[in-house]
Amino acid sequence: MRSSIWNGAQAAVRLAKGAVLRQAMFDVADPAVWIALDEAVRHSARSSADGTWLSAWQRTEQGRTPTDAQLALALCHRDGRVRERALGEVAGRPELLPLVVIRCADWAEPVRDRARTRWAEAVTVQTATALAPLALRIGVRYRGDFAVGLIDKVLRSADREALLPLLTHADRTVRRFAHRLAVEEGFLSPVELARSAARDEDTVVQGLCAEAALAAVAEGDADDDVLEPLLAARNPRARSAGVTALRRAGRGERAVVFLGDRAAVVRACARYVVRQSGGEPVEWYRRRCAEAGDAALSAGVVSGLAECGDRSDAEVLWELTLHRDPVVRARAVGGLRALDVLDVRRLRALLDDPAPGVVREATLALMPSARMLDDGWLLERLAAERARETRASAFRLLNAYGGLVRLRAAVALVDDPDDKLRDWARQSVLRWHPTAEVPPGSAEVGELLERARLFDAYGLKRLKWEAGLKA
Repeated sequence: MRSSIWNGAQAAVRLAKGAVLRQAMFDVADPAVWIALDEAVRHSARSSADGTWLSAWQRTEQGRTPTDAQLALALCHRDGRVRERALGEVAGRPELLPLVVIRCADWAEPVRDRARTRWAEAVTVQTATALAPLALRIGVRYRGDFAVGLIDKVLRSADREALLPLLTHADRTVRRFAHRLAVEEGFLSPVELARSAARDEDTVVQGLCAEAALAAVAEGDADDDVLEPLLAARNPRARSAGVTALRRAGRGERAVVFLGDRAAVVRACARYVVRQSGGEPVEWYRRRCAEAGDAALSAGVVSGLAECGDRSDAEVLWELTLHRDPVVRARAVGGLRALDVLDVRRLRALLDDPAPGVVREATLALMPSARMLDDGWLLERLAAERARETRASAFRLLNAYGGLVRLRAAVALVDDPDDKLRDWARQSVLRWHPTAEVPPGSAEVGELLERARLFDAYGLKRLKWEAGLKA
């Protein structure tokens, strides 16, 4: 984005120096460059005391035909009369159409009306396809929907081939526009829609195409060409749509495979389809998780058990906290937290797990019970030789502990070599205030505040006063 703005500003300077339009513009296909050019010319015209930005247009009054470069400057000029007169000269100059599209949303009504007339005269399938990205950018402005409306109208009456470049455009707004139009006009077959849903990275396009593809699948019709791309998609939105469609296609038994999917939304859809087919997902999860030593056990299966199980499944999850796969261990801890099963002693031991994901999950589970932990045990885990995730989790729990314990932990890390921990600790000290459980007049508080060396004389004096200490 920054490079586009810079390119637009540089193009304005080149045009002002007499460069040809093609040479002055760095990337004519980038909408941001044209928008930046418009803003740069207007700003420069406002700040130019000698009128150099207007001189090129004034010379045309002497009977000379303005060049594309001169007209480009005039179309962006701050004076609405100059912009309006320039629009009268753009007929037959396709290179200036991007600026005509921008002027369709001009604040001045005479300029806006003339620009819309020119755009209506010039718009074709080719120009509509080429300028759709720019028109969609301008379309978010007040009165900016005219250019987009004409493009929409033209493309709806064109062949589907004209729309294909927009379906794979780098800008997701353009892809959304193109796919919505293609769905409404029936330009894409159900198979093509399914492939688009599986391929596109934008969730809006995924949902739009998946719903349209499945709408074409009749009840009981197992169309593999539509279902398979969805079921094999990398994105969860498309996979979940494909799994849900299995029931409609009469293939509910295939949903069992997706009960252990890595995405929660896919697992939820699979459970729905399995239940509709007479199965019981929770029993399937329990059977799969029963063997804690199963190396092939996936993390999705563990999460699935927590999602539809109950507290009676807690012991199975505790056993899985010893699994060889760190992801499975982390999901098991997350499952215990989801089932609201708390055993401080067993969870505390997981803070020393070598896998950062397990430590993070254990910390989240222990946060509400931070005061039940031994603060001395936690302070030991702030030592520099400990793993970084263990140190960060210990400090997080000590910070939640509050009071004097929080101050001790924070001061211990004010000079830590780890940048993030050091900054976190300093912010904790600066925001510390004595609470009810801090003994009034505690000498340790005064010593810790002085050792932190983070306060000026007045701030230190005030905080000591709050703690009941003599200034």
